[in-house]
Amino acid sequence: MSERLYSSPAAVIFDMDGLLLDTETLYRDAIVSSCWELGYSILPETHLSMIGVPTDRVNEILLDSFGPDFPLVRFYGLCSIYVNTRCREGIPIKPGAHDLLKALKAKGVPTAVATSTDRKTTTHHLKNIGFLDLLDTVVTRDDVQHHKPHPETYLAAADRLEVDPVACWALEDSYNGVRSAHAAGMATIMIPDLLQPTEEISSLCVAVMPTLQTVRELVERTLI
Repeated sequence: MSERLYSSPAAVIFDMDGLLLDTETLYRDAIVSSCWELGYSILPETHLSMIGVPTDRVNEILLDSFGPDFPLVRFYGLCSIYVNTRCREGIPIKPGAHDLLKALKAKGVPTAVATSTDRKTTTHHLKNIGFLDLLDTVVTRDDVQHHKPHPETYLAAADRLEVDPVACWALEDSYNGVRSAHAAGMATIMIPDLLQPTEEISSLCVAVMPTLQTVRELVERTLI
């Protein structure tokens, strides 16, 4: 494990979907269900290639897979209905997320979310589960010009916190998220969700940890 994890970070910056929120499985179900309703069957590997990528790239993947007549507008409408219905039943949280945020707050370590999700959805979800009060700032796709894997989202979070990006930890679950945080110079920790680390992705991380609970244990052991 990198020595960068044995000194107090200037801040800890989190991805949201698949990292703090257990929503990637929900989105997967929405995609599969919506495709099925439209008369299409999406392959598991096609869905995995869509995780953590910008919307324009998702559109390309869908059109490459199903052809130029694939009804993108209807697809996104069905996905939205599915996700909103499920979220009304409760927004799923990753095990250990709340305890980790509380531990960092207790130790005086600033925290932020750096997400590719839009601000309206991000604010709704984080407020609904009581995480907004545990975070110092939130950067969404609406706040930047260049989305992950470009480093702007993470750099913007560090700038708002007034900390050096190189002195920050970044927690991610997607390949593009890891690439973004690494490009920002942050000590990047991957906590795999639906995507398992490749050799390339592992090389960009200071550590790959199984859960947020593992990260909290590290925080409790090493941070003053």
